Amino acid sequence: MLLKEYRICMPLTVEEYRIGQLYMISKHSCEQSDGGEGVEVVQNEPELHPQHGPGQVTEKRIYLSSKLPTWAKSFVPRFFYVTEKAWNFYPYTITEYSVSFLPKFSIRIDTKFENNNGQNANVFGDQPTPEESVCFLDILTDPIPEKDYKESEDLSHWQSNKTGRGPLEEGWRASAEPIMCSYKRVSCSFEVFGVQGRTEEFIHKNIRDILLVGHRQAVAWIDEWHGMSLDQVREYERLLQEETNSKVKSSQCGTGQPVASRPTILRSVSVTDERSLTMLGGRTTTMTDSGPSHPRSPIRLHSTPE
Repeated sequence: MLLKEYRICMPLTVEEYRIGQLYMISKHSCEQSDGGEGVEVVQNEPELHPQHGPGQVTEKRIYLSSKLPTWAKSFVPRFFYVTEKAWNFYPYTITEYSVSFLPKFSIRIDTKFENNNGQNANVFGDQPTPEESVCFLDILTDPIPEKDYKESEDLSHWQSNKTGRGPLEEGWRASAEPIMCSYKRVSCSFEVFGVQGRTEEFIHKNIRDILLVGHRQAVAWIDEWHGMSLDQVREYERLLQEETNSKVKSSQCGTGQPVASRPTILRSVSVTDERSLTMLGGRTTTMTDSGPSHPRSPIRLHSTPE
């Protein structure tokens, strides 16, 4: 198992990011959905947790066939999807991913948001993450895949008309006001001899890229979502989900890909922030439909960003 804790700071408050995250995930998922691939939302409902209080439970199917590396395509079905089920009890979330044909592949992401610059050594309250496993990601200077770069999302040029924030300059985390940090503890496991290390590293690389792109977008798009209420962004989310689902399904029908040919994915416990990190995944535990959903520790059943 490979565990890392990613810490991503943004020039926002935790309360602001509650809206910005929902907006970013919905818009990003819609932009990335085309050609029969992308994110299909199959559940998005309020949830009441006995410990964490009111929140939202979501279940998504992430279609990714063309995004796999060449070496992985030899043992992956031509058409498949990852199941993500997530509980968002803001400012705490959990996410797990699953793929039915990879029973020893699991990913879990615990997320906590705080108004600081990433210096909390034990944000999850159980035990500190080993220092060598902590990775600070800089939304200004860290490289992202060339295909994901847009000048309008380059935070060295970004300027918010609504808030007056930006552009960011090197070393911004030391002086930015406001500032918050997204702490993400990611554990992934693929216990298959011969490909375990390479697969786990591949997953973490993609999670890192997704986190950088998503958090950059949440900041760059601030003038689009700043000032929206939670009800307004939920309505925006609903409309974008309908559009996204339509794009995925219509593209699949257009290519003649039969729905029945998709592999059956077992329901699983998953939770991230929308946290749709959106790449490869898997999942870890099964759950019943009776009573309130309760995030559980991964049981390594399948696997997978945030």
